[in-house]
Amino acid sequence: MKIWIDADACPRVIKEIVFRASKRVQVPVCLVANTDLSRSHTALISSVRVAGDDDAADDYIVEHAAATDLVITADIPLAARIVAQNGIAIDPRGEIYSEDNIGERLSTRDLLHQLRETGLVQGGPGRMGATDRQKFASAFDRLLTQRIISKR
Repeated sequence: MKIWIDADACPRVIKEIVFRASKRVQVPVCLVANTDLSRSHTALISSVRVAGDDDAADDYIVEHAAATDLVITADIPLAARIVAQNGIAIDPRGEIYSEDNIGERLSTRDLLHQLRETGLVQGGPGRMGATDRQKFASAFDRLLTQRIISKR
């Protein structure tokens, strides 16, 4: 099992939660981004810098993540690709993407994108707060525990 982080937009506080869990349960983490993330390297934490368009990190994660891995991303199209491969994805606010909800999330994302383009909606999601961090930590811990138990 490995934890993959779509690191370009992942908040630092979420990365820190994942790093602590990685150390606690000895699960490797790989951050994938278009920028250099070498400051995070340890024996369990690595990073991959990808070149190319905005989807290069997504493509790398999809190509390398196994169904037993966890992927952390706020990118709904990436989450959809992971779910389509029978993988597990969770967003930094603690929402677990599944076959049951990914279609709705993609539709909502597309609708909001269209509304932003026409000027009917401004901005994106609000700032992450303590409730979001707690929701992520709880959902992430449940997923991690399930994966570790099923591995035995």
